[in-house]
Amino acid sequence: MLTYAQSATTPGTAAASSSSQDGSLIVIKKRSGVSELDTPAAVSVVSGQDLRSNTAQVNLSESLGSVPGLQIQNRQNYAQDLQLSVRGFGSRSMYGVRGVRVYVDGIPATMPDGQGQTSNIDINSIDKVEVLRGPYSALYGNASGGVVNIDTETGSQPTTLTAGTYYGSFGSWRNSVKASGATGNGTHAGDVNYTISGSRFTTRGFRDQSGTQKNLGNGKLGVRIDDVSTLTLMFNSVSVDANDPGGLTKSEWESNPRQSPRGDMYNTRKSLDQTQVGLRYQRDMSEKDQLTLTTWHGERHTTQYQSIPVSVQQNPAYPGGVIVLERKYSGVDTHWKHDDQIGSVPFSLTGGLDYETMTERRQGFQNYVIDNGTTELGEKGDLRRNEKNVMWNLDPYLQTTWNLTPKWTLDAGMRYSTVSFDSTDYYVTPGNGDDSGSKRYHKLLPMGSLNYALTEAWNVYFSAGRGFETPTINELSYRSISGNETGLNLGLKPSTSDTFELGSKTRVGYGLFTAALFQTNTDNELVVADSSNGRSVYKNAGKTRRRGLEMSFDQQFAENWQMKMAWTLLDATYRNETCDDDGSCTPAGNRLPGVARNMGYASLAYAPEAGWHAGAEIRYMSSIQADDENDAKAPAYTVTSLNSGYRFNWDKWSLDTFARVDNLFDKEYVGSVIVNEGNGRYYEPAPGRNYGVGATLTYTFQ
Repeated sequence: MLTYAQSATTPGTAAASSSSQDGSLIVIKKRSGVSELDTPAAVSVVSGQDLRSNTAQVNLSESLGSVPGLQIQNRQNYAQDLQLSVRGFGSRSMYGVRGVRVYVDGIPATMPDGQGQTSNIDINSIDKVEVLRGPYSALYGNASGGVVNIDTETGSQPTTLTAGTYYGSFGSWRNSVKASGATGNGTHAGDVNYTISGSRFTTRGFRDQSGTQKNLGNGKLGVRIDDVSTLTLMFNSVSVDANDPGGLTKSEWESNPRQSPRGDMYNTRKSLDQTQVGLRYQRDMSEKDQLTLTTWHGERHTTQYQSIPVSVQQNPAYPGGVIVLERKYSGVDTHWKHDDQIGSVPFSLTGGLDYETMTERRQGFQNYVIDNGTTELGEKGDLRRNEKNVMWNLDPYLQTTWNLTPKWTLDAGMRYSTVSFDSTDYYVTPGNGDDSGSKRYHKLLPMGSLNYALTEAWNVYFSAGRGFETPTINELSYRSISGNETGLNLGLKPSTSDTFELGSKTRVGYGLFTAALFQTNTDNELVVADSSNGRSVYKNAGKTRRRGLEMSFDQQFAENWQMKMAWTLLDATYRNETCDDDGSCTPAGNRLPGVARNMGYASLAYAPEAGWHAGAEIRYMSSIQADDENDAKAPAYTVTSLNSGYRFNWDKWSLDTFARVDNLFDKEYVGSVIVNEGNGRYYEPAPGRNYGVGATLTYTFQ
């Protein structure tokens, strides 16, 4: 059983340790060293060691299958990022992460509008990943599904150097290096800790037009300033050049899942470069009070070539087939935590203010040029769009925890979120007018939870909360597929969700069994109205409902054996009939597309500190609807993986080698779907049986 000390580096922190340097979730509290058992929320924790054990260390999807409620799928398309959703929120995202807040070391990987990405996450240096689901996520603002919080390693003595390599099917290579260490033990002025990591990944890809190269660097430097304060500098940089194979129709998938007909024709691709730096200052103001200030700044440059037919782009209102984005983002989160008691009742009170801003310069160009009467596709042509978008959010928040009795604990909190969009159009031509505009959203987000300890090893809790999602800048970008209606889709409303959850956690031997029963009712759900020609138009779909059951069991036995099991039942449906302007309607009761009704996971691992180690896992995913009409779906599938290796330890050296096979029985299946794709190109195929080998060499200075 793991125990989590937590720092006050993310919004609404309930309790903190003055010496901690991580960015843990608000609900994982230090109540005299309580564990995940006592957290009154559906939260799962996966250690960095588990993420790196016998895996390629390229995608979070490799090792998060044991988290119930989390649907994370590898699109086999590094131009579009992973498809990640929590309890059905985020499943409609065309790319990146939507409906789920992502943090790395307390710095949001989610922009102020709610759009996030996982491309900058360095698995090589992760200490732990925490996945929070349910009402508590309301305390993080613009997200309804949950929170994925990632802490990277904090350096400690002794100094270690680590080099890793992996080679797998489809010409996939990953090489990485890492150095970590510290001077002193972190309790004296001048003590320093550091972790520096870098990696390079290349692949020709499972599908045609899916080759990728990715360079990633991550660093963290902490300094003990004096007896009561610390300063931590965080740095991250990522560069990706990825081809984009796009989706396939059902007939294309069945005939040849590796093909990319439009990708080959238009040379579809994407490049991005992102660099960010963050600074966290933490100070104990007294024995009962702690101040934490986190600030960050980053820049992200993206160029994407899409498969837009020339005939479509000839409409003077159409914004082209090449997107060029330059984004600068920054923010500051400051909060104060106070621990005290009234009579015999101890309590904790945290208040803070979170401000985030992003400025985006968005340009569109034709994805073709005409040279001597010949049309060359996949080349940047004339300018067709030029605008400046500014968005920001300002969120004051407050949270309190009361230990009412030795058995009863009450948590409550609220956040008032303001999200603002402003767009200035610099491309005004005949047939394409001035599309400038602005929009601002406000919402009060309350939550509460009551926890009861039946025994020292068994807790039950009930929680409720309200969340909301504003349209992202990408969802606001288009009013029609054809381009006949230009400008931002400012008629979109934010969706609001009310969630109720009843949960139980029980310690069983050296393991933990958890169960959560939940229901979320959403108004003005943001859904895809149409997706075609490389872009998507969104609408508000009225009322939806998500209800389900999550169960997990994590057990260690016989010293070196570990078993993990998880199951999710999720019934996600429309609660009312939703009709489009063209008269087509989605009946009440239809399933939400992109959401699996059942997910199952089981793994068994033998992992001694030295010698042979081995593991096996099995994953099940039920069928997934691809459109609102529920007349196209990706079939259910079950896949199995095996791994084995040997770990050598020699004095200061260790060498861990492994080999693995994924999709052992060569199942042909769809790994993810593109929701409501207008041309029926819903399907993103997954690879058949594939292999990989890897090794990690570590030297410890002692």
